[in-house]
Amino acid sequence: MAAATQQMSSLPSGLRICTTVPDILYLPELVFGGLVWILVASTRVAMASFLSLALLITVPNPLGWVMFVSVFCFVMTFLWLIIFASGGHKNSSSWAAADFLYHLVAVVFYLSASVILANETIAMKAFSNVLYQYYQIDIAAVVFSFVATLLYFIHCIFSAMRWKSF
Repeated sequence: MAAATQQMSSLPSGLRICTTVPDILYLPELVFGGLVWILVASTRVAMASFLSLALLITVPNPLGWVMFVSVFCFVMTFLWLIIFASGGHKNSSSWAAADFLYHLVAVVFYLSASVILANETIAMKAFSNVLYQYYQIDIAAVVFSFVATLLYFIHCIFSAMRWKSF
């Protein structure tokens, strides 16, 4: 128990990030975030453009927010991984607080993006006979988006515990 407490009260660097909780979650966050990014980028936004032409109004693209969140979190998580692996945090408690705050923001962003993506996928179901392949891609993106949200949430909880133990 003492070793676990001592491990939680310091920030790892080098290959130790692959063996400590919550830092071991960086790689799954990158994988699932990257999958969301790829799947959303490969889907069609034909409905929004068709509706805007039919109604002669501009319909906002809600998938833009999903793309922003997936790209932002992917890039930031990759940078965070590099900073932690290189020891750039110098075991400072302010970096532990920043780690918690970043993952809290990522959870809120990903949760909002996941809900929007799920809503768009449900709306696409009416056209699933025409756009069945894109409907399946959106379903996969929704699942991976909620998995990424869960990973960021778990990371956020453990980062808060580590920050409070400093």
